[in-house]
Amino acid sequence: MQTAIRPGAGRNVVVVGTQWGDEGKGKIVDWMTDHAEGVVRFQGGHNAGHTLVIAGRKTALQLIPSGVMREGVACYIGNGVVVDPAHMLSEIERIEALGIDVRSRLFLSEACPLILPFHVEVDRAREGRRESSGSGKIGTTGKGIGPAYEDKVARRALRVQDLKHPARFEAKLRELVALHNAELVHVLGVPALDWQPMLDGAMKAAEQLRPLMADVGYRLHKAHLAGQNLLFEGAQGTLLDIDHGTYPFVTSSNCVAGNAAAGSGVGPGMLHYVLGITKAYTTRVGGGPFPTELDIEAAGTVGHHLSTVGQERGTVTGRARRCGWLDAAALKRSIIINGVSGLCITKLDVLDGLPSINICTGYRLDGQELDILPMDADEIARCEPVYETLPGWSETTAGLTNWEQLPGNAKRYLERMQALIGAPIDMVSTGPDRVHTILLRHPFRA
Repeated sequence: MQTAIRPGAGRNVVVVGTQWGDEGKGKIVDWMTDHAEGVVRFQGGHNAGHTLVIAGRKTALQLIPSGVMREGVACYIGNGVVVDPAHMLSEIERIEALGIDVRSRLFLSEACPLILPFHVEVDRAREGRRESSGSGKIGTTGKGIGPAYEDKVARRALRVQDLKHPARFEAKLRELVALHNAELVHVLGVPALDWQPMLDGAMKAAEQLRPLMADVGYRLHKAHLAGQNLLFEGAQGTLLDIDHGTYPFVTSSNCVAGNAAAGSGVGPGMLHYVLGITKAYTTRVGGGPFPTELDIEAAGTVGHHLSTVGQERGTVTGRARRCGWLDAAALKRSIIINGVSGLCITKLDVLDGLPSINICTGYRLDGQELDILPMDADEIARCEPVYETLPGWSETTAGLTNWEQLPGNAKRYLERMQALIGAPIDMVSTGPDRVHTILLRHPFRA
């Protein structure tokens, strides 16, 4: 997805996760904002989580774009994002408590669908019902993301722009509460909700949100023509995409690079470079197939090493992440779907000290050899990974900032990964802090 850049216009980069999320996108977005004037969220909601470590201080973000941690960088929330007004204001206040200016540079699309309390109740009740019925949990965060997107697709959603019109908001709210109460009471067997507290809360939030409302797509267009560089920040990961992921164990939005255009209101010609973020191994939160999964509970095993050394717990949920070897066959599909221009490999330092390292190069399924992840989740669950074993390294890679400093076997591991997946490695992250980064080719200059 590399397009020509109009003379005088800015250069724009899309950052996406190439696995099941949690690849470390937030740190990389923050790192690259020294070359960007704006950062754009284009999908998902506060079910996403980015943990940034800057000068040793850890900050967790869920909805606000990662560019907020760079002074002077504009932050845009595009129409493809679903917004919980109460959570958004809480997150703004938490960041402001750190002494960071947020409201003067945060722009919220009026077309964003709202997440309201009935969405959360429906989400949690459905997941509980799936678990009790034995049909298997999807692994939702229970934050109302899926039901909010359902209302959007059904053309009945309350959107940010409705907050400007109290009478219109109330009428639509009462209809939606009645609709969702019917499911809560008669299908899910939980108590009905009262619409009045929701209205009161929404109108209170509207007073603070109204100054942030903007025509985000047009603002991005003008910023681009003015020569500003823009960074489009994806949430979750490609293999959780509603269309291209391991359905139904997916999120409710499109996580792929192509949605950066639709989810923010710009044309695809404004997307010049796609940076795929890839962990040096693989993790997954929630249910769903995971061919290279390892046991993370048994002390002394590789899985336990990845889990503990990598501090693999979800930023939003706190749930332990499932861990496994790098899956190059799954990555290959992500590279194709996103049109990846270059990769950033994160958490390389977690592999330090392992005597040998496996890479999944393909699968055996029903007597056939596959070199790419299948599209059917049931087939993925039956896949037997085919591994190639490489020697590990005993030296530390933590905090290194130059390719030549890497141990020889670490270089060979990265070079083999690059050859298997068919995309160049342009960056390597060797630790959580902003400065723990090896740059081979800068996305804003490539």
